[in-house]
Amino acid sequence: MGWGRRARRTSRRVWAVLAAGALAAGLLAGCAGKNQVPSIGYAVDALPASYNGGSTLGASGGAAALFPRVLTGFYYTGPDGQLIADTDYGTAKQVPGDSQTIQYRLNPDGVYSDGVPTSCDDMVLEWAARSGRFTRPGGAPMFDAASTAGYSDIERVDCQPGAKSATVTFRPERHFLAWQTLFTAADLMPAHVAAQAAGVPDVVKSVQSGDQAVLEKLAQFWNSGWELKQGAADPKVFPSSGPYRIESVSDTDGIVLVKNDRWWGNAARTPRIVLLPKNIDLRKKLADKAVAVVDVGADSVKDLSLSGFSAQQVPSRGAEQLVLSTSGLFASADARRGFALCVPRQSLYDKLGHPGFDVKSGLGAGPLNSRLVQPDSLYYPIVTGAADKYRNGDAAAAGQSRALGANPTVRIGYLAPDDRRAQTVAMIADACKAAGITVVDAGAPDFTPTELGDKVDAVLGGTAGAPGPSGSLTGVGATVSLHSGQGLNFGHYSNGRYDSLTDQLAADDFSADVLGADAEAENLLWTDMPSVPLFATPRTVAFGAGLVNGIVSPTKAGAGWNMDRWVLQR
Repeated sequence: MGWGRRARRTSRRVWAVLAAGALAAGLLAGCAGKNQVPSIGYAVDALPASYNGGSTLGASGGAAALFPRVLTGFYYTGPDGQLIADTDYGTAKQVPGDSQTIQYRLNPDGVYSDGVPTSCDDMVLEWAARSGRFTRPGGAPMFDAASTAGYSDIERVDCQPGAKSATVTFRPERHFLAWQTLFTAADLMPAHVAAQAAGVPDVVKSVQSGDQAVLEKLAQFWNSGWELKQGAADPKVFPSSGPYRIESVSDTDGIVLVKNDRWWGNAARTPRIVLLPKNIDLRKKLADKAVAVVDVGADSVKDLSLSGFSAQQVPSRGAEQLVLSTSGLFASADARRGFALCVPRQSLYDKLGHPGFDVKSGLGAGPLNSRLVQPDSLYYPIVTGAADKYRNGDAAAAGQSRALGANPTVRIGYLAPDDRRAQTVAMIADACKAAGITVVDAGAPDFTPTELGDKVDAVLGGTAGAPGPSGSLTGVGATVSLHSGQGLNFGHYSNGRYDSLTDQLAADDFSADVLGADAEAENLLWTDMPSVPLFATPRTVAFGAGLVNGIVSPTKAGAGWNMDRWVLQR
C-alpha cells in the first residue's frame, strides 16, 4: 500500500539513543540518590497462547507485542509501525537479478540461549511453514500459518544446513515490495527445536526434498509444540535469540523474562521483565506496585487509576472493527450490509473513539472509513467515499433488509473484560433494536476469534481480530485478514477480485496504479461487507515514575518494542 512501503531502516542502536531524549516517562537517568530496580512489570492486553508468532495462534495472541526482544529477526516493528533493521541478528539486502533476490547474512556470533547457533535452517523452516506450499491430501495446509503474504511468492531459499547465510529468490512473475516483513522478530522460530521434537535429522534437506511424512511431523510441532502452558518454560523448547529469554509462565504472575546471558548484542539493561497479559488482574498489580509500564486499550479497564504514571492516550495503527462471519446469519452480503446499516459508526467514534485526544487529521480524526488505507495516507480521502452511506446508522433502512430474516440475533464476541468494547456492543444493540435486530454481548475471558461463525456472528477487536496491540505501517496484517485462505481471515471471506487487487498492491508502488487498486478494493469491501471499520483503536500507554527509555508504540509491537533498553530507578 502506498502509505507504508518506504519504512525507515534505522538501526536499533540509533533508536536506543533517541529513546533517551524522546518521550517521556520520567527521564531520570543518573539522578543522584536513585537505585535501579532489577525487575519491571509490563502490563499489556494481549493474551498469549503460543511462542510462535508466525502461527495463527501466536499472532492472534499478541506474540509480536510480547516476544520481539526474545525471538529476534532481520527486522522488527518500530514505534511508528515502521520496520527497523536489526543488524545484531543479521543483514538483508536486495540484489539485482531477473527475479527479486534477497541476500541474508546472519551474525556469526548469533547463538540461541541453549547454545545452538542461529542458522539459515530457521529461515527454511519459516518459509516452509508460511509458504502455503505444503498441504495434506485434499489441499488443506499442513502448517497453521497466520499469513502466507510474501512467503508464498518465494520460489526457493538457498541454504546449506547450519550455514550463516541464505539467498531467497522469488518467483519470476512475482515481486513483493514489503519483503522486510519476512523473517522478522517474534516470527523466526528455532528449527533445531522443531527438528528434535519431530525426530527429523535435517530440516533443510527435508524441506528441499518435499518429504511429505517428515514435513507432517514438523508441521504438527510448529502448529502446537510452542504453546504456552503453566509452569517453567523448558529452555530446550523455548530457547531465545534475543536479549531476554522466558523463565516461567503463570496464570497469576504472568510471563517472566530474564536476561539471556548468551545474547551477543548489547545486554538488556534490566535483568528481569514480567509480562502481565490480559488475564492478569491489572488493578491489583498496580495496587501492589508491581507494574511500571501499561499498554492497554483506552478505557478498556474500568476505574483504572494511573496515579504516579506518565500516561498518554493515542490513536493506534490498529483498526477497531467488527469482523463478520460469512456463514450462518451473515452468509449473504445483503445480510452483512443490512446489519452494517444500523451500526452507528459516527456516534461510536464520538463517544469512544478519541478519549483524551482530539486530532484534526490523520489517525484518530474520525470514524475509520477504510480497511486497507490508513487515515494519514494521501490516498485515504480519495478511496473512502463508499463509507458515507454507513456513517450515522440507519435503523429504518436496516429494518427493511429481508436478508437477515425475521427478528435476527447478532452475537458479538470479544476478549472480556473490556469496558470500552462492552460499551461499543451496548451502543450497537441500542441502535439496532429499532431495526428489529437483537444484539447480544458475547464477550468472554476465554474468547478467541476462531469462534467466529460458530459461537459468535461478529468479532469486535483490532486489526485481524486482535484483542490487544495491532497494526503496522506496512498494513500487511490488515490486507491478509481478508485474503482467501489466510489464517488470520477468521470470517473466511473470499473474493477472487479482492485477492487479485491486493496481490497487485503487494507488488506495485506506482501511485496511479495504487490509487486505482485501493479505490476498487475498498468499494468492493463496502459492497461485500466482510467487516465494519469503526475507528482507529485508541490506546493508553503509561510509564511509571523513574522509567527510562519508554517510548509509546501504538502498533502491534506495543510499548515493549524496546524493552531491553528500559531502566527503572527509584
